[in-house]
Amino acid sequence: MTIRVVLVDDQVLVRTGFRMILDETEGIEVVGEAGDGAAAVEVSARTRPDVVLMDVRMPGVDGITATERIRALSPAPRVIILTTFDLDDHLFAGLRAGASGFLLKDTLADDLIAAVRVVASGEAVTAPSATRRLIAHYVAAPAPGPARADHRLDPLTAREREVLTLIARGLSNAEIAASLCVSEGTVKTHIGRILAKLGLRDRIQAVILGYECGLVTP
Repeated sequence: MTIRVVLVDDQVLVRTGFRMILDETEGIEVVGEAGDGAAAVEVSARTRPDVVLMDVRMPGVDGITATERIRALSPAPRVIILTTFDLDDHLFAGLRAGASGFLLKDTLADDLIAAVRVVASGEAVTAPSATRRLIAHYVAAPAPGPARADHRLDPLTAREREVLTLIARGLSNAEIAASLCVSEGTVKTHIGRILAKLGLRDRIQAVILGYECGLVTP
Protein backbone atom coordinates (compact mmCIF):
# COMPACT_ATOMS: atom_id res chain seq x y z
CA MET A 1 0.00 0.00 0.00
CA THR A 2 1.42 3.38 -1.04
CA ILE A 3 1.68 6.06 1.65
CA ARG A 4 0.32 9.36 0.33
CA VAL A 5 2.14 12.47 1.62
CA VAL A 6 1.48 16.21 1.47
CA LEU A 7 4.38 18.64 2.08
CA VAL A 8 3.67 21.98 3.78
CA ASP A 9 6.40 24.62 4.07
CA ASP A 10 6.67 28.21 2.93
CA GLN A 11 10.18 27.55 1.62
CA VAL A 12 10.16 25.99 -1.83
CA LEU A 13 13.66 24.57 -1.39
CA VAL A 14 12.62 22.69 1.73
CA ARG A 15 9.62 21.16 -0.03
CA THR A 16 11.75 20.28 -3.04
CA GLY A 17 14.34 18.54 -0.88
CA PHE A 18 11.74 16.47 0.95
CA ARG A 19 9.97 15.62 -2.31
CA MET A 20 13.19 14.37 -3.89
CA ILE A 21 13.79 12.05 -0.94
CA LEU A 22 10.25 10.72 -0.67
CA ASP A 23 9.50 10.36 -4.39
CA GLU A 24 12.55 8.11 -4.74
CA THR A 25 11.34 5.85 -1.93
CA GLU A 26 9.32 2.77 -2.76
CA GLY A 27 5.89 2.78 -1.19
CA ILE A 28 5.72 6.57 -0.64
CA GLU A 29 4.17 9.13 -3.00
CA VAL A 30 4.03 12.92 -2.61
CA VAL A 31 0.52 13.85 -3.74
CA GLY A 32 0.55 17.56 -2.98
CA GLU A 33 2.38 20.62 -1.68
CA ALA A 34 1.36 23.84 0.05
CA GLY A 35 3.16 27.02 1.04
CA ASP A 36 0.86 28.08 3.87
CA GLY A 37 -1.67 26.67 6.30
CA ALA A 38 -4.81 27.59 4.39
CA ALA A 39 -3.51 25.93 1.23
CA ALA A 40 -2.46 22.92 3.31
CA VAL A 41 -6.02 22.34 4.48
CA GLU A 42 -7.38 22.68 0.93
CA VAL A 43 -4.76 20.35 -0.56
CA SER A 44 -5.27 17.78 2.20
CA ALA A 45 -9.05 17.80 1.76
CA ARG A 46 -8.64 17.34 -1.99
CA THR A 47 -5.87 14.73 -2.10
CA ARG A 48 -6.67 12.80 1.10
CA PRO A 49 -3.09 12.02 2.15
CA ASP A 50 -2.09 9.55 4.84
CA VAL A 51 0.60 11.85 6.27
CA VAL A 52 1.16 15.63 6.20
CA LEU A 53 4.61 17.10 6.88
CA MET A 54 3.74 20.46 8.45
CA ASP A 55 5.93 23.51 9.01
CA VAL A 56 5.00 25.61 12.04
CA ARG A 57 5.87 29.16 11.07
CA MET A 58 4.25 30.27 7.85
CA PRO A 59 2.52 33.44 6.61
CA GLY A 60 -1.25 33.63 7.03
CA VAL A 61 -2.64 30.49 8.65
CA ASP A 62 0.16 28.95 10.71
CA GLY A 63 0.98 25.27 11.07
CA ILE A 64 -0.74 24.88 14.43
CA THR A 65 -4.11 26.09 13.16
CA ALA A 66 -3.71 24.13 9.96
CA THR A 67 -2.96 20.98 11.95
CA GLU A 68 -6.20 21.37 13.92
CA ARG A 69 -8.20 21.83 10.73
CA ILE A 70 -6.54 18.92 8.93
CA ARG A 71 -7.08 16.61 11.89
CA ALA A 72 -10.78 17.52 11.73
CA LEU A 73 -11.06 16.16 8.18
CA SER A 74 -12.61 12.77 7.54
CA PRO A 75 -10.62 10.65 7.10
CA ALA A 76 -8.09 12.58 9.17
CA PRO A 77 -4.50 12.54 7.88
CA ARG A 78 -1.75 12.17 10.44
CA VAL A 79 0.50 15.21 10.85
CA ILE A 80 4.23 15.44 11.52
CA ILE A 81 5.40 18.84 12.71
CA LEU A 82 8.56 20.17 11.05
CA THR A 83 10.57 22.26 13.47
CA THR A 84 13.92 23.76 14.32
CA PHE A 85 13.08 22.70 17.92
CA ASP A 86 15.12 25.35 19.71
CA LEU A 87 13.23 28.15 17.95
CA ASP A 88 9.69 26.82 17.55
CA ASP A 89 7.97 27.57 20.85
CA HIS A 90 4.67 26.45 19.32
CA LEU A 91 5.75 22.82 19.02
CA PHE A 92 3.87 21.64 22.10
CA ALA A 93 0.74 23.39 20.84
CA GLY A 94 1.16 21.51 17.58
CA LEU A 95 1.17 18.18 19.36
CA ARG A 96 -1.90 19.18 21.34
CA ALA A 97 -3.56 20.20 18.07
CA GLY A 98 -3.33 16.60 16.94
CA ALA A 99 0.11 16.12 15.41
CA SER A 100 1.61 12.65 15.77
CA GLY A 101 5.13 13.87 16.41
CA PHE A 102 7.89 16.11 15.19
CA LEU A 103 10.97 16.12 12.97
CA LEU A 104 13.89 18.49 12.80
CA LYS A 105 14.16 20.15 9.41
CA ASP A 106 17.73 18.91 9.04
CA THR A 107 16.75 15.31 9.74
CA LEU A 108 18.57 12.58 7.82
CA ALA A 109 16.84 11.13 4.77
CA ASP A 110 16.55 7.66 6.32
CA ASP A 111 14.99 9.14 9.47
CA LEU A 112 12.49 11.14 7.41
CA ILE A 113 11.42 8.03 5.51
CA ALA A 114 11.19 5.98 8.69
CA ALA A 115 9.13 8.68 10.41
CA VAL A 116 6.61 8.84 7.56
CA ARG A 117 6.17 5.08 7.65
CA VAL A 118 5.86 4.93 11.43
CA VAL A 119 3.24 7.67 11.55
CA ALA A 120 1.32 6.16 8.65
CA SER A 121 1.12 2.92 10.64
CA GLY A 122 -0.60 4.76 13.48
CA GLU A 123 2.31 5.28 15.85
CA ALA A 124 4.03 8.41 17.14
CA VAL A 125 7.20 9.47 15.37
CA THR A 126 9.26 10.62 18.36
CA ALA A 127 11.52 8.29 20.31
CA PRO A 128 10.61 8.01 24.01
CA SER A 129 13.71 9.89 25.20
CA ALA A 130 13.13 12.68 22.68
CA THR A 131 9.49 12.89 23.76
CA ARG A 132 10.57 13.33 27.38
CA ARG A 133 12.92 16.20 26.50
CA LEU A 134 10.23 17.81 24.34
CA ILE A 135 7.54 17.72 26.98
CA ALA A 136 9.90 18.80 29.75
CA HIS A 137 10.79 21.84 27.67
CA TYR A 138 7.25 22.92 26.89
CA VAL A 139 5.13 21.91 29.87
CA ALA A 140 5.28 24.15 32.93
CA ALA A 141 6.17 22.23 36.07
CA PRO A 142 3.33 21.86 38.61
CA ALA A 143 3.65 23.46 42.01
CA PRO A 144 5.81 21.45 44.45
CA GLY A 145 3.93 18.85 46.43
CA PRO A 146 2.39 15.42 46.00
CA ALA A 147 0.93 14.40 42.64
CA ARG A 148 -2.48 15.92 42.05
CA ALA A 149 -5.54 13.68 42.13
CA ASP A 150 -6.86 13.51 38.59
CA HIS A 151 -10.03 11.62 37.81
CA ARG A 152 -8.92 11.07 34.21
CA LEU A 153 -6.71 8.29 35.54
CA ASP A 154 -9.50 6.54 37.43
CA PRO A 155 -10.10 3.88 34.73
CA LEU A 156 -6.52 2.61 35.07
CA THR A 157 -5.44 -0.28 37.24
CA ALA A 158 -2.48 0.20 39.57
CA ARG A 159 -0.21 -1.59 37.09
CA GLU A 160 -1.44 0.50 34.17
CA ARG A 161 -0.82 3.68 36.16
CA GLU A 162 2.70 2.43 36.84
CA VAL A 163 3.28 1.79 33.14
CA LEU A 164 1.93 5.24 32.26
CA THR A 165 4.35 6.81 34.72
CA LEU A 166 7.29 5.01 33.11
CA ILE A 167 6.12 6.04 29.63
CA ALA A 168 6.00 9.66 30.78
CA ARG A 169 9.53 9.34 32.14
CA GLY A 170 10.72 8.51 28.63
CA LEU A 171 11.36 4.78 28.99
CA SER A 172 11.13 2.53 25.95
CA ASN A 173 9.04 -0.65 25.94
CA ALA A 174 12.16 -2.73 26.59
CA GLU A 175 13.17 -0.53 29.52
CA ILE A 176 9.67 -0.68 31.00
CA ALA A 177 9.68 -4.47 30.66
CA ALA A 178 13.02 -4.71 32.45
CA SER A 179 11.88 -2.34 35.19
CA LEU A 180 8.69 -4.31 35.86
CA CYS A 181 10.22 -7.76 35.20
CA VAL A 182 7.67 -8.58 32.49
CA SER A 183 7.89 -9.27 28.75
CA GLU A 184 7.75 -6.56 26.08
CA GLY A 185 4.56 -8.17 24.82
CA THR A 186 2.95 -7.61 28.22
CA VAL A 187 4.08 -3.98 28.16
CA LYS A 188 2.55 -3.49 24.71
CA THR A 189 -0.72 -4.95 25.98
CA HIS A 190 -0.73 -2.57 28.94
CA ILE A 191 -0.01 0.41 26.68
CA GLY A 192 -2.82 -0.57 24.32
CA ARG A 193 -5.26 -0.75 27.20
CA ILE A 194 -4.06 2.58 28.61
CA LEU A 195 -4.58 4.34 25.27
CA ALA A 196 -8.01 2.76 24.84
CA LYS A 197 -9.24 3.52 28.37
CA LEU A 198 -8.06 7.13 28.33
CA GLY A 199 -9.03 7.85 24.72
CA LEU A 200 -5.46 8.70 23.72
CA ARG A 201 -4.20 8.60 20.15
CA ASP A 202 -0.59 7.57 20.75
CA ARG A 203 2.39 7.53 23.11
CA ILE A 204 2.94 11.27 22.85
CA GLN A 205 -0.52 12.02 24.21
CA ALA A 206 0.14 9.54 27.01
CA VAL A 207 3.30 11.43 27.94
CA ILE A 208 1.46 14.76 27.88
CA LEU A 209 -1.28 13.38 30.13
CA GLY A 210 1.32 12.00 32.53
CA TYR A 211 2.77 15.49 32.93
CA GLU A 212 -0.63 17.16 33.19
CA CYS A 213 -1.72 14.75 35.94
CA GLY A 214 1.49 15.21 37.91
CA LEU A 215 2.73 11.63 37.51
CA VAL A 216 6.01 13.12 36.28
CA THR A 217 7.33 16.66 36.57
CA PRO A 218 9.93 18.33 34.30
